[in-house]
Amino acid sequence: MNPALILLPDFLLILSGFALRRSGMLSPVFWAEAEKFVYFILFPPLLFRALARAELDFAASLPMLASGLLFTGAGFLLGNAAKPLFRLPQASFAAGNQGAYRFNTYVGFAVMGSLAGTPGIAVIALLCGAMVPVVNLMAVWQLSRTSQQGMLRELARNPIIWGISSGLAANVSGLIVPQPLFAAIDHLAAAALPLGLITVGAGLRFTALASHYAPLLYWNGIKLLLLPLIAVATVQLFGLTGVYRQATLVMSMLPTATSAYILAVRMRGDGELAAAVVTTSTLAAMLSLPLMLSLLH
Repeated sequence: MNPALILLPDFLLILSGFALRRSGMLSPVFWAEAEKFVYFILFPPLLFRALARAELDFAASLPMLASGLLFTGAGFLLGNAAKPLFRLPQASFAAGNQGAYRFNTYVGFAVMGSLAGTPGIAVIALLCGAMVPVVNLMAVWQLSRTSQQGMLRELARNPIIWGISSGLAANVSGLIVPQPLFAAIDHLAAAALPLGLITVGAGLRFTALASHYAPLLYWNGIKLLLLPLIAVATVQLFGLTGVYRQATLVMSMLPTATSAYILAVRMRGDGELAAAVVTTSTLAAMLSLPLMLSLLH
């Protein structure tokens, strides 16, 4: 099936979240709490479920992890290269530059689930496990230069890291999770992606678009066009095939994470600019992601 048709339900959920937010049917307080609920309560069980019982080949995953590190590092460096060009304050530049390398895990898991089912989710979860600490270190390092809050605190409370770590620990140790408990985890995990995509749509904001169109175009060009091209090169370099190739390419094509906005606000960065990066990359990815997947299919 055409990737555009496979991804259509996911994008419809994002658009429905935006429509619901704009309708005023639910209060802004609800949306703020819903985002926290998905991020801290529903998403870790999804990661745990994907990894706890998966048949993982860690040796086969190493080239995929190396590829992810290469194209993510390239995004960070290319984003930083434009700092003299745009002359933004450090708090604004650090917040916006996240758009060049951070990825939306909700969209990534939904895409891989649609393309490759549970095995695809397990493989991209491994890639997320390697990349989430890296992108958080990059973001927190830049933002902490304008904030009192530290890097280790942000990493320690990241629910994605906790979900992936616990799932891997259960898998490697051979821990047998009692079936009633695993069934409860399964119910929470099933709700994570649809609700996560709806909150992505609800979080779309357009305030800073007009005043920062040039850096937004630059960061989105890196994230949605250059990184996939770099990923294609690294996939060929490391000889990745099958679901490992698929997960690598999907990761490189993802829009910016909504957590970029949350982190920027929490660390006193430019929340409006971070929100604009998330919004523009999410909307642009609705076109670029299925198009690139179709070309590489």
